Amino acid sequence: MSEDSKQESGIASGNFAEASIPHAVKPALGKRLARQLSYGKWFPQYAWQRLTRWAPTGQVHLIFALADHFEPAIVPEDGRARAPRAEQERRVETWCAGYPQAVDAWRDHEGRPLVHTYFYPAEQYDRGLVDFLAEHCHRGWGELEIHLHHGMDAPASSEDTRRQLEEFRDALVLNHGALSFLEGSGQPRYAFVHGNFALANSAGGYACGVDNEVEILAQTGCYADFTLPTAAFHPAQVEKINSLYECSLPLNTRAPHRKGRNLRVGHAPRKFPVMVQGPLMLDFDREARNGVARFENAALTGANPPGMRRLHLWKKAAICVERRPDWLFIKLHCHGMDPTQRDTVMGAAMQRFLAELTEGAADRRETIHFVTAREMMNIIWAACDGREGNPGEYRNYRLKQTSESRLKTSKSGVLHASVRS
Repeated sequence: MSEDSKQESGIASGNFAEASIPHAVKPALGKRLARQLSYGKWFPQYAWQRLTRWAPTGQVHLIFALADHFEPAIVPEDGRARAPRAEQERRVETWCAGYPQAVDAWRDHEGRPLVHTYFYPAEQYDRGLVDFLAEHCHRGWGELEIHLHHGMDAPASSEDTRRQLEEFRDALVLNHGALSFLEGSGQPRYAFVHGNFALANSAGGYACGVDNEVEILAQTGCYADFTLPTAAFHPAQVEKINSLYECSLPLNTRAPHRKGRNLRVGHAPRKFPVMVQGPLMLDFDREARNGVARFENAALTGANPPGMRRLHLWKKAAICVERRPDWLFIKLHCHGMDPTQRDTVMGAAMQRFLAELTEGAADRRETIHFVTAREMMNIIWAACDGREGNPGEYRNYRLKQTSESRLKTSKSGVLHASVRS
């Protein structure tokens, strides 16, 4: 199991501990307990939200984005190992052939299937594999964005982080026709997911090392971060939860996303990257392992597949642009290349969920929209600008796909683009 997947499994059952961090030195029991309790710093905000935030009772638009931490080299039993190149190729080819067949029958309000946003790890870039995945995306099954694992054995540096992001960003644009641009800007734009959830050194130095990482993301064209939530007792989980927001702390500080200003109608986002969080909830359920409750952290796993009970919690989180409560944003995440998760992401479990979701939507007074990360950000932007009606009409509101742009590289090697009108 990958390090991300290991942590999600522990988190889902409330069992995350230092044992899930490789090479961690286990402190005494009392210190471990105190440390775990300190990781629950989001509980006060959760309690306040449950007292003050209510899911709308009328007709609602549910806007789903599935952030796939897409790692063809994943070895479920060992997060540090890498599968052989031939196995990676087999996995990608199998996915691209099988996923459309598995989910094509269930469509959203606009007639679109459940697409994935493929957050591909920059440190594992393989042009041949990404070529194959990019073709899958160009056929309408999703979009490519940027994932990054670093700082596992030693703290990463700001310089190396910037270099990796810029090189992979430009490769995705020039080699694969991926990512996006804003009208009037020549800089490629991208969404981001941090490996092991440790954005901007938020896990106390583990799996990062770069305090000013969010500033680097902003400078290299990141429009939104889709990393969170981790969940209950993970050291990288910040106190701000179930929100769409701009960081209110300086971007060059450690974990500036721990504080932020919620997005709202009438105030367009100005400070990028915007933080787009998935639901983090407490689910009181006698069928949970401990007989009391489990944590909902938006992760689709074999132990916790999608279902109607989870849908209720996702809606209850009520993640929206303030003053637009009928547009609910549901950001989920998965590991599509993990062979142990196949049923959850494209097998019977997912098919049952999609059938119940789409066929029962009218009775639940829901309008379903399946979107990519870019499209979700565009709809968020439209909500901030006061747009109304069908949010599905704003999938291409500001950020335009690279395939809609004319690309060129100057003699200096700087990438430029002009978006077709």
